[in-house]
Amino acid sequence: MDAVNKNIQYSAARLLEYINENRGKKIILGQHTQTMQQEELRCIHDVTGQLPALCGFELLAYSPNIRYDSSGEECLEEVNAAAGTLQRAWEWAQRGGLVTMTWHWFSPLGGSDKSFFSRNTDFSAERATEDGTPENAAFLSDMDYMAGLLRPFCDSNIPILWRPFHENEGGWFWWGNCDKSIVQKLYRIMFERYTQHFHLDNLLWVFNSPKKECYPGDDVVDILSRDLYPEAHMHTSHEKELSELKQVTAADKPCALAEIGTIPDVYAVTEQRLDWSWFMTWSKRYCLSEEFTSFEELKRAYSCENAVTLDRLPKF
Repeated sequence: MDAVNKNIQYSAARLLEYINENRGKKIILGQHTQTMQQEELRCIHDVTGQLPALCGFELLAYSPNIRYDSSGEECLEEVNAAAGTLQRAWEWAQRGGLVTMTWHWFSPLGGSDKSFFSRNTDFSAERATEDGTPENAAFLSDMDYMAGLLRPFCDSNIPILWRPFHENEGGWFWWGNCDKSIVQKLYRIMFERYTQHFHLDNLLWVFNSPKKECYPGDDVVDILSRDLYPEAHMHTSHEKELSELKQVTAADKPCALAEIGTIPDVYAVTEQRLDWSWFMTWSKRYCLSEEFTSFEELKRAYSCENAVTLDRLPKF
């Protein structure tokens, strides 16, 4: 299956090929990190002796419109902890690991505190898609700034599993707090700008929602994904959730658990030949304690012969 960007770099095209080759056979293990310390990676290594093949990085601290004067202590702590994580992403890529990025995008205009939450901003996603509005100008300015930060990865042929406007099926983020036709427009604006104007040809485009009404089209999506937060210690293959995700489009796209709290049953996934391409455990309490996944279950997942860890990953 070819990438939707016809000018895709070889390394990114090879990664997509690898993902397609492994569908129903292997699952890539992933872990989100949101601080410079990346304590989650240390925990996984201490418990299992291994590292995930894929690491997620948080871009919220790079949002241009962080309102420091009207942000609470928790918000500022989160921003400060995430500052500099692009350097960690660069270092991870140099180790041969796969990179995916999450952007909790502070509203491009107005807002206060954690303004990626719709409750903290009146920023209009609809007006952001309308040429000539202040919202559109701010939206494009933020997007262009982020493109500049991504440029070094492109110049060095480092593929990125790019997951913009995540969890857009809900209204909790400003980019989802709108008619779902607007979600499609936001995504397509970014796709066109990043592929045709900035030529960020290292990006693989990961759509993140199980809702068909949010789907922007087969021509701009490489991989389908959704986020799940199951009950603590409920380890399953999530066959039902995979089937739901596949209803988004008739096209045969790879699928991923882009965020998950309690990890899936890796043995069940591969034994049932389900084509979850990867899962990425969320950070902090979902990894650093046994609140959701016991360390014994974590070791079991990392010991599965069909689980792709960092040492089992080919070079791209």
